[in-house]
Amino acid sequence: MEVIPAIDLLDGACVRLRQGDYGQVTRFSDDPVAMARTWRQLGARRLHLVDLDGARRGEPSNDDAIKAIVSTLEIPVQLGGGVRSVERAEDLLACGLDRVILGTAALENPQMVRALAQAHPGRVAVGIDARNGLVATRGWLHQSPMAATGLAASLDGSGVAAIISTDIASDGAMAGPNLAALRAMARASAIPVIASGGVATLPDLKALQGIRPPLAGVIVGRALYDGAITLPAALQTVAGVPTRVPGPGRSA
Repeated sequence: MEVIPAIDLLDGACVRLRQGDYGQVTRFSDDPVAMARTWRQLGARRLHLVDLDGARRGEPSNDDAIKAIVSTLEIPVQLGGGVRSVERAEDLLACGLDRVILGTAALENPQMVRALAQAHPGRVAVGIDARNGLVATRGWLHQSPMAATGLAASLDGSGVAAIISTDIASDGAMAGPNLAALRAMARASAIPVIASGGVATLPDLKALQGIRPPLAGVIVGRALYDGAITLPAALQTVAGVPTRVPGPGRSA
């Protein structure tokens, strides 16, 4: 299971929202490129970016930061938020992103998502963000009647490389992931599922590893920024390597 640090971009800064609420913003860094380099230096093998301005308005606002991050890292970078057209997706892929993540478009224009996935094998993912089991779109500001598991099932055979499954109530709340919802999502589709939202402790990561079918990865945000867990410890945990705790008189 891959551990993927998240960088959420708002007005060019690295932030986190609580439960998708733009009124509950915590600003962590004014230099997202430096933050990206930090995660790479600490062992990240993939980075997850979210354009929060794009998700809310449907218009790109953080492309300078996105391009700078992609150009400075040699690891794969994926991005979601406001990717709602073929032109936008292809522009992002052309600038070097490994994957684009479509959310709203998967519900509102599934034919476009399938066409993109088939035109760019392995480079198109779908973000399914759920509130009480129902899909939320447009930066989580709109609620649909579609079940998250139903949308996941509809993607089978589409060529989509991965599903990023976010439980909005868990996101940024530091209360643990919604394991029941993730089990349902993992069973709903043959497409690999990446969990997002709620990870607060190393045991949370072990619990996610116990889900069957296995999850392909987990995106971690606030817990890393708040220092509740460290990226090296998270990577060691999912690899099954004991985390060494220095004893008295010993240095790490």
